[in-house]
Amino acid sequence: MSDLDHRVGVREANLVIRNLRLSNVNEANCDALIGEVDKLFGIDDVSYNIKEGVIHLAYDATHINLDGIEEVIRRHGADLHNDWWTRTKEGYYQFVDQNIKDNSTHKAWSCHAVPPGSHNKRK
Repeated sequence: MSDLDHRVGVREANLVIRNLRLSNVNEANCDALIGEVDKLFGIDDVSYNIKEGVIHLAYDATHINLDGIEEVIRRHGADLHNDWWTRTKEGYYQFVDQNIKDNSTHKAWSCHAVPPGSHNKRK
């Protein structure tokens, strides 16, 4: 796949896929919640399985993070499920998202490059 296969602002290299259980989601707030999350910049795909209570997210971690998505979820009266596995996954996802964001702005360097101004000329 290439960057052209995704929504505007989503790069393939920064794309992450997340699955989290939610609580307090019902038919009344589900469509509004998914609709608002879907409009966020950096979201590539979002869906909700009401039978399993799981939200599926695909987004560019350099433009949006899990905290911003959780804020929208809470605005609609829902929240992340309060079990140890969901909390563990949330912590891991936040760590990876921050790592991707930090690495996207990092300039690579090489310790094998010749320092400027030091040219060895052989005679």
